[in-house]
Formats: sequence, structure tokens, C-alpha cells
Amino acid sequence: MPNPLENYQQKLRTLSDRLVAIQQPIRILDAIKWPAQWREEFFARGANTPPPADKAYYQSIPLGFDLNQTRAELKSLLSDIKKELGKKDPLGLILQDTTEQYLLVMDLLKDRGTTGFIDHSRALYGSAHDHLIGDRRSLKEVGEHLCDIFHLPAAKHISFAQPKLYDAEQSVGILQSKLDGYFTRHNVQVKLSDGIVSDAAAGGDSIKLNTRSKFSDRDLHVLEVHEGWVHVGTTLNGRAQPYATWLGVGSPRIAAHQEGLAVLLETLTFASFPARARRISDRVTAIHMAEEGADFLDVYRHFIAAGLSQNDSYAVAQRVFRGGRVNGGAVFTKDLSYVRGFVENLNFIHSAISAGRPELIPMLFLGKLNLNDIPVLYGAYLSGIIDPPQYVPPMFSDLNGLYVWFGFANGMHLIDMERVQGHFIDMFSTIPSVCPTIMSPTATQDVEL
Repeated sequence: MPNPLENYQQKLRTLSDRLVAIQQPIRILDAIKWPAQWREEFFARGANTPPPADKAYYQSIPLGFDLNQTRAELKSLLSDIKKELGKKDPLGLILQDTTEQYLLVMDLLKDRGTTGFIDHSRALYGSAHDHLIGDRRSLKEVGEHLCDIFHLPAAKHISFAQPKLYDAEQSVGILQSKLDGYFTRHNVQVKLSDGIVSDAAAGGDSIKLNTRSKFSDRDLHVLEVHEGWVHVGTTLNGRAQPYATWLGVGSPRIAAHQEGLAVLLETLTFASFPARARRISDRVTAIHMAEEGADFLDVYRHFIAAGLSQNDSYAVAQRVFRGGRVNGGAVFTKDLSYVRGFVENLNFIHSAISAGRPELIPMLFLGKLNLNDIPVLYGAYLSGIIDPPQYVPPMFSDLNGLYVWFGFANGMHLIDMERVQGHFIDMFSTIPSVCPTIMSPTATQDVEL
């Protein structure tokens, strides 16, 4: 007589593997990317004419799969999940939601370069007007607050040059050595690539470095924890699952968790710095402007006026308008994921500690997931259906330091910071304003992820 648990596990694995296979050729960013030469052409024309990213351009980019056929396969899978696992099975509901996300992706890709693009983008990644989980503030408000912090004079005061000492080939060797010590059960490769627009990009079990880019020690530290520990690590943890293999692939529903967790790891390892954090918060402002009707040139000129370089201003505008319409009316809202995810992951950790449930925190690294999935996934772990993550960063595998850090941070709300700051500001006024050489204000740039 068949074992009911084994029967359920096999159904879950079969359905999960089907989703993994269907989504394999879907590459959202590849379907909306801009050629690298557009940047040079934009500046050659005096930065007065937006790049020629229109509907015809996007429709000329091959998807590598048939939209209608893939849509039909997803609908068939969705029906089978409900039939095989039941409409209310907890793990089945996550699988259903993930499948439905890919159906929305079909609509997003179909409407590239049209006004309908923004509706699908909002459905997948949200809007700057959205509120954070359990909070009254909108992403726009949080982004503005962070921009204010990272625009303070102190941010520039402590910045000092990080020379880009290593070309791409040298950087491959250095980063490979760093990751070999972390990924002890898998062969994670660092490769050169001339087919990516950014400086670096993570694949399933690899990280690609742009052959045209140069890197600093700080850049490589960021790549180690952001692309390596988080993006590659959670992919491998998800792929190692015996039944829930969908946890090894990333639909848009997991974007905020992934990008926010990556930014959080940069912060906890002290890899990040003000100019990089400002870039991430600036993206929220750019998306809000575009949602309110600004076009590519409006956004570009806003950041030029705010003190960003020409290249950085172009990069922010490019990320927001890729896939949409450069003359306004349709934007790509994925970059809200960094700020949203950072705050929501931080709040999750804080809440897990306060509620006496710190054992939930390592589940953040289980695979490609949404924070709301964790109670179900943890229950499945206790039932033996889900395996624990193989790769967990050191501060999350031994939670003692993290617990103390959050404990002290929580205690700070008892202090009247306005009164305290007033005391110290008065004291600082008697100190000569001399900037040490190591903290001299210089322009700093970071790797573009």
C-alpha cells in the first residue's frame, strides 16, 4: 500500500520540476536590456535625446521561447497543482502563486514598450506608493528618508577613494578564491563575459564579470556577499531541496526578499558605503518620478542636478525606463525591491528575535522565497519535506552576535536622541573643522549590479 507522505512528496516534486523546466528560458532582464553603445551615443548627442528604446526595438529582441505556448503550459500546470495537491495545500499555494507570477511575466514581456507595461510591472514588483509590510509608511517615504541620510555632508566627508586596481581577469581569480572558501559542496565559477551591460551578474552557480570593467577591493567584497553568499547561495540551497525544487528558481515574487537580503548582507559585513546606499535609495525616487509622469530626460536631469555624475544619472534612468517608454507613461519598478526588501528583512529578523523565534532566521537563506512563505516552509522542514539550507552566512548560522546587535538596537528607542545629539553637536562646535587625509571627500563609485 503506498505511503501517503511519499505519494505527496512525489507529486510535489513532479509539479515543482515542471515549473522549473517551463521557466528555464524566461529571462526578463535579457528581454528588456539596452545595448551598451546607447550610453555613448546619448552623450555624443549632448544628452538631449533619449535612447531609441521603443516598442519596435523590444519586439526585435528574441525571447527564446514561444509566449503563447509557455502561457498554455503554465495554465495547465496551475490546473494540475490544484487537482493533485488540492486548492488549499500550504506548499501547493506557494507553487500556485509562483506559477501565477510567471503568467503575469508573459503579459509583461508581451507589452514591452507600451503603456500596458507599467500595470504588469506594478503587479509583479509593486509601486513607490506601496506600503511596507505592517507599516504605515510608503516606499516613497522610506526612500526619501534614506536619500536625506545618504546626502548628509558626513556621507561625503568619510568617503575616500577606492582605486580600481584589478582588471576583469585579475578580479576573476581574486573573487574565485573568496568563493571557494565559502561554497565547499559545489563548484561555483567566476567567469568573464562581454555580454552583460552591468559590471557583474550572478547566474545559477556562477558569477559573470564584465570584461570591460575594473574592480576595487571594496567592489569584490560587495560581489562576494551580494552575488555570492545571497544570490548564488540561495540558488544552490533551493536546488538541493528533495521535493520543493522551485525554491532554486526566482520569480518576481521573491525579488524584494533576494535584493533586500543582499543589501542587508553588504551592511552587516561592512562591504557597503554611503555612495552605494545612496544609489539604491535614489532608485526609489526615480521610480516615483517616472510613475508620476516624468520621462527619461526628466529623471536623468534630476540626478545631474542632485550631484550625480553623468554616467550614474544615465544608469539610474536606464534601469527605470528599460522595458517601458522613454517618453513617459510606462516604467520598470523592479528596483523598488532593494529598499523594500532591506527594510522588510530587517523587520522580520527584529520581530523573530522579539517573539522568541530566532530559529526562523536562517530560513531566510533556504532558497528563492517570499517572507510570507517562511511559516509554511518551516512547518514543512519540521515534517521532513524541506531540507535546511546548506549555505548560511556565518552571522546567521551562529546567531549570538546578531541577537546582541539587534538587542542593543532595540534598546536605543528608550533614548531621547534629539536631546543627546544636541549635547554632542554643541561639543563638536568647539572642534576645528579639519578633514583627515584618509577621510577626504572624493568621488567614489561602486560596482554596478
